[in-house]
Amino acid sequence: MIGSKQLSTWLRGPTAGTTHGAQLLASLMTMAWFVEARDPYTGGHLWRVSRYARLLAEDAGLSPDEVARIELGGFLHDLGKVGVPDAILRKADRLTDEEYAVIKTHPDVGLRMLAGHPLAGLVRDAVHLHHERPDGRGYPRGLKGEAVPVTARIVGICDAFDAMTSHRPYRAGMPIEKALDILRREKGAQFDEPLATRFVGLGEAGRLNHVLAHSDEGIPLQSCPMCGPTLVLRRGLVAGQRIYCRNCSGEFELNASEIGMLAKPTGRQGSASDLEPEADFELIRTTVAAAVANLPILKLLDMSLEPA
Repeated sequence: MIGSKQLSTWLRGPTAGTTHGAQLLASLMTMAWFVEARDPYTGGHLWRVSRYARLLAEDAGLSPDEVARIELGGFLHDLGKVGVPDAILRKADRLTDEEYAVIKTHPDVGLRMLAGHPLAGLVRDAVHLHHERPDGRGYPRGLKGEAVPVTARIVGICDAFDAMTSHRPYRAGMPIEKALDILRREKGAQFDEPLATRFVGLGEAGRLNHVLAHSDEGIPLQSCPMCGPTLVLRRGLVAGQRIYCRNCSGEFELNASEIGMLAKPTGRQGSASDLEPEADFELIRTTVAAAVANLPILKLLDMSLEPA
């Protein structure tokens, strides 16, 4: 186990982008990003949940270090899906009860993946408990009411909202108004009542619109016209570069337009090397830098070194 003195030294480095502490956070986030990259329909999900969680935590008046922890937890909440087989994770139809039971193992798998990691305490609640519910009907532990940590309550709301408003192979994403209606109906049952009320208020005020259907700040999702999954554009891509649909292997060329880069089909298929997922290291770097800048070191050490 890494000691508190060593961890403190890492996190007091000259810049967030070069400290060992930031590198540890980046390693966790890269693992989570590769889980997302396996599913061609959920592009940008981790970034969106992270952003929604930050907005809700700030609106709830939480401290800057709590906001930073919750933002990181939003990015890492699905870490345990690394243990879900592709046949289930990428299934183009509704899951059977047996398949859903496999999906429900991902919080426990995520917790085991964090075991022994020196920064596990920052995100443990988000990874392990984001599917718990106020009415006690959640999983994996069936916690109820205030027994569900606030981090998990916030990430759970944001995760559900993004799932409702994102396209899946068996249904189109809901309009934001319908998703907010469901949050209103499920307050106190599936979702924490005060936090859900705040999140609905953010939606009604238009403060979620810049995150909805985006994969990064100012970068809207695009869709594959051949098979439907999302096409995720990374920051820094330029006209003439090629991107590929992770579902049907279709190739696209980026063209500049007044509204940003647009992906145009070339009619060709990508090779195996073209389809290899490549982590969005710039997105991860900026997220880590923002979080580390807001995490007071002593509190971070206390939280990180808590026993599971």
